[in-house]
Amino acid sequence: MEFGGRHVLITGAASGIGAALADRFAKEGPRGITVVDKDFSGVRETASRVDGLAIEADVGRESEIRRVIAEAEHRSGPIDLFFSNAGVPLPVGGVDVPDDGWQSLWNVHVMAHIWAMRALLPAMIERGEGYLVNTASAAGLVMTPGAAPYTVTKHAALALAESYAVMYSHTGVRFSCLCPGLVETPLMETVDDDPVGRAVRMGMGEHGLDPTVVADIAVRGLIEERFLIQTHPDAIVPAARLRAVEPEVYLEAMQELWFAAQRS
Repeated sequence: MEFGGRHVLITGAASGIGAALADRFAKEGPRGITVVDKDFSGVRETASRVDGLAIEADVGRESEIRRVIAEAEHRSGPIDLFFSNAGVPLPVGGVDVPDDGWQSLWNVHVMAHIWAMRALLPAMIERGEGYLVNTASAAGLVMTPGAAPYTVTKHAALALAESYAVMYSHTGVRFSCLCPGLVETPLMETVDDDPVGRAVRMGMGEHGLDPTVVADIAVRGLIEERFLIQTHPDAIVPAARLRAVEPEVYLEAMQELWFAAQRS
């Protein structure tokens, strides 16, 4: 899909990958850019750079997703691309994570995608075109040791995009999933002093990509209509292959990584 003259909406756009995506899409000459985040001051700053519409919203609620879509389409017409990018890293942990912690990540990382697709897909099918994109993570292909809720919900985000890409392949609507590895964002800063952050850096390299690099990779992938868009394929593809072919070896490697991160 080419994005000139299109309406693009991005959630989680106050900073990090979402803000960089807005800046990058602006170079494509869209008809409108809508940027959404709980951090209204941050998302207003993003909108000011791209001459877009800033909406404050909690995408972990279906009513908020529907309100965002209504406001965006009132301003700039039908949404051509919905980039469901919002994410949260916390809480990390395993059996110690309470139900409300699991639910908060589930709502943002999975249900927000479902609610957006539910609201937008019928009209996109009627038009015969549209693009729905989920941001998952490299953790959706392998795992993030020590962060069970994050890993599980990112696996689900990828599985959801795959499912819809198959079920609605004949409609003209396109689906993609962005699976970034280590990226220097506020989300990563949240866990940097935790064994989880150390495990990510030990597994992916000390320094991550700048969000602007990720945004460029993502937009180029969407122009080419690639389903799975990765930022670190050299590191992730071998690990994912090992997970599928030799799961015991994969688990042993991840266990060693986790033990090392806890000792550091």
